Amino acid sequence: MALFSTARFVASAHELHELPPDFGAEVAFAGRSNAGKSSALNALTQRKRLAFVSKTPGRTQTINFFECDGNRRLVDLPGYGYAAVPQKERAHWGKLISAYLQNRRSLRGLVLIVDARHPLTPLDRQLLEWHAASGQPVLVLLTKADKLTRGDAAKHLAAANALLPELHPAATAQLFSAVAGTGQRSAYATVAAWLTSPEGAAAPPSSGPGNKKPPVKGE
Repeated sequence: MALFSTARFVASAHELHELPPDFGAEVAFAGRSNAGKSSALNALTQRKRLAFVSKTPGRTQTINFFECDGNRRLVDLPGYGYAAVPQKERAHWGKLISAYLQNRRSLRGLVLIVDARHPLTPLDRQLLEWHAASGQPVLVLLTKADKLTRGDAAKHLAAANALLPELHPAATAQLFSAVAGTGQRSAYATVAAWLTSPEGAAAPPSSGPGNKKPPVKGE
């Protein structure tokens, strides 16, 4: 996992004008609050605290950028779906995430974090359906797989794979555990391939943020 071993925090953005320059290649991580997004990022980079892990859902309130080298980045998007976050802030997150996903030229793929113990939520499905128009690949990581029996984990994976073609034709799912190491090598291989593909070597500057309807309501 050498590509991610040097990952370091480089920027946070709470507003669109705070996004770092749009070049190279990025892979974004999204998911419902408390689904294990920060733990997945830490596991893939083999860093204990690259992304802050909190027991309080909704802790990530900005888009956080982690640079792997000069042209490749991992991006941690704010978690969605946590009701305790004020409605005004949830609406702001939705608009920020929407504009980032629709206009970021360096974006090469999306990793959607879903708790393996639960089905895809309406907000997960909404994000997948909306993002399908981009044609970009999506990897759905069914996290916390270590908390399920092998049989239950297989059933949840089969259910996700049966549903995904209806929501996003370029989405695939796999089991993942930041604790037991399940699926870490295959997830790393997928994300690394997105970041190192020929088209990920460079990208023209963004023409600017859009004002389209956000795909994920913070409810």
